[in-house]
Amino acid sequence: MKLYDHPVSGHAHRASAMLSLLGLDYENVIVDLQSGAHKRPEYLKLNPLGQVPTLQDGDVVLRDSTAILTYLALQYDPARSWLPNDPELAGKVQEWLATSVKEVFEGPCGARLSKFLDVPIDYDQAVENTHALMKTLFEPHLAENDWLVGTAPTIADVANYGYIAAVEEAGVSLADYPNVQAWIARLEALNGFPKIKSVAEVMGGRA
Repeated sequence: MKLYDHPVSGHAHRASAMLSLLGLDYENVIVDLQSGAHKRPEYLKLNPLGQVPTLQDGDVVLRDSTAILTYLALQYDPARSWLPNDPELAGKVQEWLATSVKEVFEGPCGARLSKFLDVPIDYDQAVENTHALMKTLFEPHLAENDWLVGTAPTIADVANYGYIAAVEEAGVSLADYPNVQAWIARLEALNGFPKIKSVAEVMGGRA
């Protein structure tokens, strides 16, 4: 199994965290985004969109982070704890996966991309989106629940963690959201769960 990865990417962190949580052996292939390796023909054969992560497991190739989470949970977690069988819980997991690729992308992810990677995203709007998302959804939900779905961590938590946990590095404070902070700490305390690395750790603060 191979994971094509970049340590700054919150999308890629979802996949690497799930592999670690499941205790799976895999080859970690770092894709040099700065040199444009993700747009080269050999990589585009695996991921036509030229993005990370990409998972290759035998003949199975997946190019989307939440698809990778779903695949790993179904293929390698026979207890089905990370993606519950219960239809209602499974539906709620899908709700949160959708949140991770829309609202979290438009908020915490956008702030980080704008701050460090010179992506043409309105930083102020991304900050506003982040606070709105924390106030209306995450903070009230986590005031009454330890996890996003059910009574144990699921791939919903893994999908939403990275960009939220890293958003303070982009200058967006989570001080007003103690329940979100406690949720981040619970995830980071799980056996095998890797904290997302900061841009400073990976790139010395350089984009």
